[in-house]
Amino acid sequence: MTSKLDIDLDRTSPIPLYFQVAERIAHAIRTGELAPGSWLLNEVELAGQLGLSRPTVGRAIQYLVDRGLVVRKRGVGTQVAHSQVKRAVELTSLYDDLRRSGQEPSTRVLSIGTVAADDDVAVALGIAPGADVVRLERVRYARGEPLALLRNWLPLRPQSPPARVSAEALEEHGLYELLRSGGVRLRVANQRISARAASQEEATLLGERPPCPLLTLVRTAYDDQGGGVEHGSHLYRASHYSLEVTLVER
Repeated sequence: MTSKLDIDLDRTSPIPLYFQVAERIAHAIRTGELAPGSWLLNEVELAGQLGLSRPTVGRAIQYLVDRGLVVRKRGVGTQVAHSQVKRAVELTSLYDDLRRSGQEPSTRVLSIGTVAADDDVAVALGIAPGADVVRLERVRYARGEPLALLRNWLPLRPQSPPARVSAEALEEHGLYELLRSGGVRLRVANQRISARAASQEEATLLGERPPCPLLTLVRTAYDDQGGGVEHGSHLYRASHYSLEVTLVER
């Protein structure tokens, strides 16, 4: 549905008209008057409504695009961007972070089962290549919107907590919560963050159009004995997710 705003312009002001338009739309987005996912009038209609030239309106829209408030979709229009999930880099699970921030997390489990560890997983977890591991694949949602595609590998050891990790449990709880409830003491993790374009399958699962950009996060968590307890390879929608890091001078 296209949203129409009342935009009052002060044509005697030294403030440029494009900036007045952009600030009025930005204010509507910040206050919720324009909800995430809503559509703006196209530039021709907006220019006609305001009595402005199309280049002036186009400059206002580009100002909003550059600040991540709206996105242009070729052949479709201009849409208010979904607010990003901002997450501090800590040893926590995405599910728990979303729940604490009121983002209403939910999970769809795509697969869960035992597989042979490939070389990368084996090295990360400190096990022999080909050893059995539990592989999990799921899509994490925030407020009903797909946010991340999560793949994790858990080592199978005597009396290992991964036996407690079921599809039903993963739909209601974060992975780290389940591991901790099974007696695992998560102590430290190595993490690598990068980015790449989505494949067709990944884009479909995340509600995007390929080749959309994805934020990638590869993490291996260790217990208080230094043993690898979880290896993850996660993909996040760059339009919906960001990581925050605090830097301290030493």
